[in-house]
Amino acid sequence: MAEAADFQGTSASPARRWLRRTGALLAGVPLLAGLLQLPAAAPAQAASGDPVSVSLDSLTPNAPTDGDTLTVSGTVTNNGKQTVTGAHVGLRVGPMLNTRSEISAVARHPDDLQGAAGTEVGGKYEQKFTKLAPGVAEHFSISVPVDKLDLGADGVYEFGVALSGQTSAQPWQQLLGVQRTFLPWQPSDADTKTRTTFLWPLLSTVHLTAKTGAGELQTPEFLNDDLAKELAPGGRLAQMVDLGKDLDVTWVIDPDLLASVDAMASGNYQLPGDGDTTTPGPKDHQALAKQWLADLQKAVVGKEVVALPFADPDLASLAHRGTSVTGSLSHLKDATDVAATTVKTVLHVTPSTDYAWPVDGAVDPSIMRVATSAGADRVIARSDSLQDTAGLSYTPSAARPVGGGTTAIVADAKLSTAFEDDLTKAGPATLAVQQFLAQSLEINAQTDQQRSIVVAPQRMPTAGQAQAMAAAVKALQGGTWSQAQDLTAAAKAKPDPNATTRIPSTSAYPSALRRQELPVSAFGQIARTQDKLDNFQVILSDQSRVVTPFGRAINRGMSTSWRGREEAGDSYRSGVESWLDDLARQVKLIDKSETKLSGRSATIPVTVQNNLVQPVGHLVLRLSSTMPTRLKIGGKAYAEQPVDIAGGHAQSVKFSTSANANGRATVIAQLYTEDGQEYGAPVTFDVKVTEVTPTVMLVIGGGVLLLVLAGFRMYTQRKRAAARQAAGEGGPGDAAEQSDEPGNPDGPGDRLPGESDSASGADDPEQPSDPAPDTAPESTDPSGTGERVDR
Repeated sequence: MAEAADFQGTSASPARRWLRRTGALLAGVPLLAGLLQLPAAAPAQAASGDPVSVSLDSLTPNAPTDGDTLTVSGTVTNNGKQTVTGAHVGLRVGPMLNTRSEISAVARHPDDLQGAAGTEVGGKYEQKFTKLAPGVAEHFSISVPVDKLDLGADGVYEFGVALSGQTSAQPWQQLLGVQRTFLPWQPSDADTKTRTTFLWPLLSTVHLTAKTGAGELQTPEFLNDDLAKELAPGGRLAQMVDLGKDLDVTWVIDPDLLASVDAMASGNYQLPGDGDTTTPGPKDHQALAKQWLADLQKAVVGKEVVALPFADPDLASLAHRGTSVTGSLSHLKDATDVAATTVKTVLHVTPSTDYAWPVDGAVDPSIMRVATSAGADRVIARSDSLQDTAGLSYTPSAARPVGGGTTAIVADAKLSTAFEDDLTKAGPATLAVQQFLAQSLEINAQTDQQRSIVVAPQRMPTAGQAQAMAAAVKALQGGTWSQAQDLTAAAKAKPDPNATTRIPSTSAYPSALRRQELPVSAFGQIARTQDKLDNFQVILSDQSRVVTPFGRAINRGMSTSWRGREEAGDSYRSGVESWLDDLARQVKLIDKSETKLSGRSATIPVTVQNNLVQPVGHLVLRLSSTMPTRLKIGGKAYAEQPVDIAGGHAQSVKFSTSANANGRATVIAQLYTEDGQEYGAPVTFDVKVTEVTPTVMLVIGGGVLLLVLAGFRMYTQRKRAAARQAAGEGGPGDAAEQSDEPGNPDGPGDRLPGESDSASGADDPEQPSDPAPDTAPESTDPSGTGERVDR
C-alpha cells in the first residue's frame, strides 16, 4: 500500500506536514553532531567478533505524553571473547520517521550498528558498568522525563538503547551494541482520530472425534487432552479470554471450540487409552472447562461476537480443490447454519454470521465465490492481497464494495502481521508493540480524513503473542490518535472511492499458502463418508445420535487448522469414516450354511442382527434365487420383507419357497433401505433340493394297496376259521369239510410274503422304510451346517 510521504501532493494537512518535517530537521542537527563525534573505528567494531547484544524488555509508557517519565529496562550481554570495560547504556532519540516504509525499514534491522542514529540523552540518564564479562547478561533500567528527550512535532521517532565501551584489543570508547525501536509522540488528542477495529480470534485445532458413548448422554471422545492445557491458567486460550475481557475488540469465534469445551464441561469425557480402549478424562479438567466458559460469557457481554462457520472450514482449499468434488459446498452451508445456534447455546449471545475469513486474508475470484456461497456477504481480506493499484498516498478505509452485494473488509497487512514472530521473550514482544503503535500513528498522520482501519491478526496467537496484542490494544485505547469500533461499523463505513476493489487473479494467490491446502483426496473422502452417513441414517429410529456427531466431524475434517498438518488431517478423516463403517456393520445378516429342502415347498429363515443400542427399521430384506427355474422364492425369482429390529436383538425373517426340480440352487440375501440402496454385505448360501418323484409315489401307493388287500384277506380268513370252529363243535363232518377247503391258513403255502402270524400286527418291528419327520421344530437360531428348513 502506498505511503503518505512517498509521493508528492499528499493530502495531509500542509501545516501538520511542515511541523513534522521541521521537527525531523531539528532532530537531525544533534544527530549529525553525534555522528561526527563517533570514533572512526565504530563500523570496524561492528564487524569484529565482539558484539554486545542489547535487549529492550520494557518501555513504559508505550506512547508517552507531556509530563510522563519514560522508563526503559532490559539486558545487555557480552557475546564476545573479551571483557568490555568502561561500558554504559544510554538512550538515543533519532529522527522523526515520515512514512510507514521508513518504519518498516528500521524494524527489519533493529540491531544494526551502522544504522544506529541519534544522540544520547546523556547526563544522569544512563547506566554504567565497570566491566562486562563474556557470556554474562547484565540488567539495566533507565528512567528519563519525556521533556528531556527534546521531542519536536507530533509523529513517530526512532528510539534506541545503545551500549558503548571498550575492549583490550580496541581500547577506546565505541558503540558495541544497539536496539532500535519507535517512540510514538502524540501528546494531545489528534484533530481526527482513526477508527480502529481489532479482531480478537478465539480458535483452536480440532479436538473432538466422531465417537460417542452408547449411553443416553453419548459421552464424547477426544483426540487427546491438549485442550485442557490451553484452558489451564497461563494456557493460550485462558490468556486470550483473560486479556480480551478488558479490551475494546470484536471477538471472532469458532463454534467448534465452544462445542468442544462445552463437551468437556458437561460431564465425563473419554480419552484414547491403550489399543482400542478409552479412559475417562480427569475431573479437574472438567472444572477448568466450566470456569473458562464462565469467564468467556462475562468477557463478551456488550461486545460484538462474530461466529465463523463451524470448525472454521478452509475456504481457499474448498475453492481451489474441493469444488471438483460433488457436494463439498453443502458442508460449508451446514457449518454456517449450525454456527449461530452453537454460539447462542453456549455463550447466550447472538453472533453475527455475515463474515467469511480466508486464511491470511488472501483472496481470488474463486475464494470470493465460495466464501459467499453459504450466505456471508462480507469477506475479511488483507491489503497484501487486495493491493492498492491507484498509487494512493494514504491507507484507505477497510470497506470495499466488490460487486454482487459483497463487501471486502480489507485488514491492514502491516498491523495484522505485527505479532507473528516468536514473542516468548520480553524483548521481541516490546519491539512488536512499539512497531504496531508507530504504524498506527503514522496512518493517522497521513491525512485529515477520518478512516476505518481493521486489524486481523493470526488465527491462533500464542500466549506471548496474545500478551503483546493486548498491550498494543490497551495503548491504543488510552492513546490520543485512535478510537475503537466494532467490525460491523467498519463494514458499514463509507468506502473510499479511490481504493481498489479489484479482486486479484487466481494465479496471484500465494504459492506458500497453496502448498498448505487440503488435497482433493480429502474432499473425496469427506464425500464418501457423507454418502455412507446418508445411507446409514435412514434406518435409525433416533438419527440425531449419529447424524449430529458425524456431521460435525465431517465439518472438522475440512478445518483450516489442518494446514501444514496433512498427515494428521488424513488420519482424522480416515478415523471418522472407519468409525462410521463400524457402526453400520452392527446391523447385518447372519451367515448361513447349506440348507436342505425336502419336498416341493418349505420356508427358509434368514436372521438379521442389530447390535446398536437403538432400534432400526426402514429396511427391506430381499431373498433372491439365482436359479428360479429350480427354486422359487415366494413364487418368483425373489421376495422381500420389511425388517424392524429392537436394539441389541436379532430377528428371523422367513421366506416361502417352492422347488421344481432336484439339485442345488444358490440363494442371495441382501438388506436394502426403503429407497432401494443396498445396505451392508449380502449373504450367499446354497439350497439343496431333494424333491419326491412320481415313480416313488407309485411305489408307495402300490405298497399301501398291498397292505389293504392283505388286511382284507386276514379278515376273511378269520371269519372262515370261526365258522369252521363252530362246525367242528357240531360233528366230525364239519371238521372234514374245514380241512378240505382251499386256502387253509394253516397251510404254509397260503401265507402272504412277509405276513405275520399275529392277527393284529401291533407288535411288528418298525421297518427302516417307515416315514419320519423331515424337519426340526421351528427355531429362530442361526442355521447350522446341513440344516433342514421348515415345511
